[in-house]
Amino acid sequence: MTRTVLFATDLSAENRAAFARALRLAHADGAQLDIIHVLDPYLPRRVFHQVEAAVVDDIAATLKDVREDYALEEPQTLIQTVAGAPYVEIIREAHERQADLVVVGMHRKRGQKDLLAGTTLMRIIRSAPCPVVVASQPPTQPWESILVPVDFSLTARHSLREALQRFPDASLTLLHAWSLPGERELGSHPYYSQWRDHEVARLRERLAQEIDSLMSELAGVPDVELVLEHGPPCEVLNAYIKRHTPDLVVIGSRDQPHHASQMTDMLLSEPHCDVMLCRA
Repeated sequence: MTRTVLFATDLSAENRAAFARALRLAHADGAQLDIIHVLDPYLPRRVFHQVEAAVVDDIAATLKDVREDYALEEPQTLIQTVAGAPYVEIIREAHERQADLVVVGMHRKRGQKDLLAGTTLMRIIRSAPCPVVVASQPPTQPWESILVPVDFSLTARHSLREALQRFPDASLTLLHAWSLPGERELGSHPYYSQWRDHEVARLRERLAQEIDSLMSELAGVPDVELVLEHGPPCEVLNAYIKRHTPDLVVIGSRDQPHHASQMTDMLLSEPHCDVMLCRA
């Protein structure tokens, strides 16, 4: 069965990087690239078909331009329009096409966390049946440096599995944010310092065992580096991204129906790299 990468375009200039990334991913995976645009269902009937034809022509022209700009091969491609609410139709198409991956462009409300909740992007992330790539960086090359925040949750294990299976040639860094009780009150006490160092070493060993266990189930996995840093998860992740500028962050999505996680909000409100969200 042919794999499918579903790219949802809003025809904007900001979507161009995501268009090119979808092309690169589909070609690398030997997948078909299905490109869809959701039309306003309330367009007057007499102009609907004209608009539809114009949209398909525009997508085809952009496809040609992007391929030439980034010197990309063209995978098997299907261009199609649908009418309805954008997030509903994109999710429905992902289900019906049994998509392996959905690719979308970054939203336009950068730096405004409070405005993310009701966007099409957040609704797709919460309901898509497969991982969602939110692309904003020029795809001049395949992702080589990939960052995966990890803890002991099943969600983190699932996102790590996705990264290991999908990107066997990349360099993966697994980042864990740690904190221990009593640091503020007892942090300078020598006995506390010894206990803290022992606990962090024990934590590293447990994480390494978890990772080794998962990697033993898979074939052809890449080399990984485990990094432990002290602090709250969002702060640790944000600081690490700014220092090391990875190509991609892969995280598990544990969002509630109407509330995104703090980590998801942070990554999408001020994007420094592409993001792949994996629903557990």
